[in-house]
Amino acid sequence: MRTVESMQVQVKRMHNTTTEKLFSFIESSPTAFHAIETMRCRLDTEGYQPLLEGSDWNLQAGGKYYVIRNGSSIIAFRIPTAEWKGFQIMASHSDSPMFKIKENPEMEAEGHYVKLNVEKYGGMLCAPWFDRPLSVAGRLVVKEGNQIVTKLVDVKKDLVMIPSLAIHMNRDANNGVKFNPQKDLLPLYGDETAKGTFMARIAELAGVTENDILAHDLYVYSRTPGSVWGASEEYISCGRLDDLQCAFSSLEGFLHAKDGESIPLHCVFDNEEVGSSSKQGAASTLLYDTLVRICEAMGKSPAAYRRYLANSFMISADNAHAVHPNYAEKACPTNRPYMNGGIVIKYSANQKYTTDGVAAGIFQEICKRAEVPYQTFLNRSDMAGGSTLGNISNTQVALNTVDIGLPQLAMHSPYETAGSEDTGYLIRAAAYFFESSICENGYGRYTIEHM
Repeated sequence: MRTVESMQVQVKRMHNTTTEKLFSFIESSPTAFHAIETMRCRLDTEGYQPLLEGSDWNLQAGGKYYVIRNGSSIIAFRIPTAEWKGFQIMASHSDSPMFKIKENPEMEAEGHYVKLNVEKYGGMLCAPWFDRPLSVAGRLVVKEGNQIVTKLVDVKKDLVMIPSLAIHMNRDANNGVKFNPQKDLLPLYGDETAKGTFMARIAELAGVTENDILAHDLYVYSRTPGSVWGASEEYISCGRLDDLQCAFSSLEGFLHAKDGESIPLHCVFDNEEVGSSSKQGAASTLLYDTLVRICEAMGKSPAAYRRYLANSFMISADNAHAVHPNYAEKACPTNRPYMNGGIVIKYSANQKYTTDGVAAGIFQEICKRAEVPYQTFLNRSDMAGGSTLGNISNTQVALNTVDIGLPQLAMHSPYETAGSEDTGYLIRAAAYFFESSICENGYGRYTIEHM
């Protein structure tokens, strides 16, 4: 009995350590730009070399590299020392629903207030943003001598808030509210003395003058720290779990994985929450360009690239909906994922999720070998669902792909909930996947070769 209890304590300690690392990663990543910067710093520490898309790539067997586009998308990879068989790709996204600050952001109200003019980014749940400490982060585009330079900025303090209208002035507030984003969702920045100070404050934090700022990509984000809760500390809550939980797990699995016989690629794209149709989104040429340039730099022919692609596999990792305790009827009758129940394989007959039988079977076998539990998700047949990275990315790079995610509640809220055990499950599965090679051995025949 003592041995069992000791093992349980050890497992719980491991989950807690993983959660602490996840929270630290998310706290340092208030925007997509910061998420990529956090990953870049980690990759630098691990000996990865940066590549520029506008320069020649001099790659070597045994080398470790990464390439960044727009400061908000990244692909990291390693070249095996021997001839490789294909590509092992895991893709997630760096962005989350939040408020983007418009140009000329300050708005006076009643001669006593200064508000910020914002617009919604992504399909957010609006109500949870009210009465919550918020801050501002993003990037500035500034002039430095003859150069135009990007600089990250994060206020890192409670700076703004969106105050609710009192129940006394809106007796129907608890009967359902439709929010007007140009009226109801504007954050309060300060009193009349704050007029004309917002951009000056941001400039000071970045170490530049306001006149140096040419443009900006600034966002309002939630400051509420992550928490571990529940009767047995079985749940975690934090902002931006969708999809930084998967991005974090992919990076950890990628860095912990031993070298195999295929090229592992950790990919994080931007703009998934608004359709991925940007130069740095999953619909862009970023992945295709990277794979082709790897082959070119290593002296491989176009025919070899296509051969490698046939022996490649992608995991599209974007969080999934767990069954809600108060709205259980919203879930499919027979496919009902729960938090701490393991990785969720996502299916859709209309290919909003790209999973098919082959991809699902391969991924299930990976999970079994890695000793990781898995579940299945489908939308109710009478409800439309969302889409994610896999089907979009396949328009540029067509290969066997499975859509997966970690189960969570309150998706697209500024404070989402997930299971404390599931992050570790995905890290373990990702590491096994990156160490493997998935090869087509004939029509309808595949093998998973693990180092």
